[in-house]
Amino acid sequence: MTASAHPPLEISVGLEAGDWEDLVADAEGRVEAAARAAFAAAEHPDVLRGAAAAEMSLVLADDAMVRTLNRDYRGKDKPTNVLSFALLDDAGDADDDLASHPGMPILIGDVILACETVRREAAEQGKPVEDHLTHLVIHGVLHLLGYDHETDPDADRMERLETSILAGMGIADPYAGPPPDPDRSPRDPDVSG
Repeated sequence: MTASAHPPLEISVGLEAGDWEDLVADAEGRVEAAARAAFAAAEHPDVLRGAAAAEMSLVLADDAMVRTLNRDYRGKDKPTNVLSFALLDDAGDADDDLASHPGMPILIGDVILACETVRREAAEQGKPVEDHLTHLVIHGVLHLLGYDHETDPDADRMERLETSILAGMGIADPYAGPPPDPDRSPRDPDVSG
């Protein structure tokens, strides 16, 4: 990946399933803003250098839709919070030859989010659902651009970038532990459990 001027980003946001409108105010606007922030902050694969535009889709789905996709494409018969389907291969090349057609946008892929899983995880982690959703979109877009977390150094790099992007959006580090309880002295014993 090489840092260079980023091409314009075209985003299609689809509300396919789930009660996103009740869960998050302006869910479509929020996910688009998160995707744009991630795209602007990330290093881009060489194939995007000089591209007329990059194009991606964000799909707001439910657990049933994500479970089907996860089963059919990853062999895991369960929902997950976010799926990224990158159309750039590991070398950063476009899977098709759109990159060789001047003026055509380069399709970088799709990010699909599962409403019920996002809601449940946010509650379990004590985070605002809007913040968790924003983080997952950023995470998914970084995958489209070739970032991964298969090795510790890659995971550290990706987490640092996610944390930086989120901080720029006023969202706390999702990898930090829970905030300290302001009503409890550090010397108070932990009386739970």
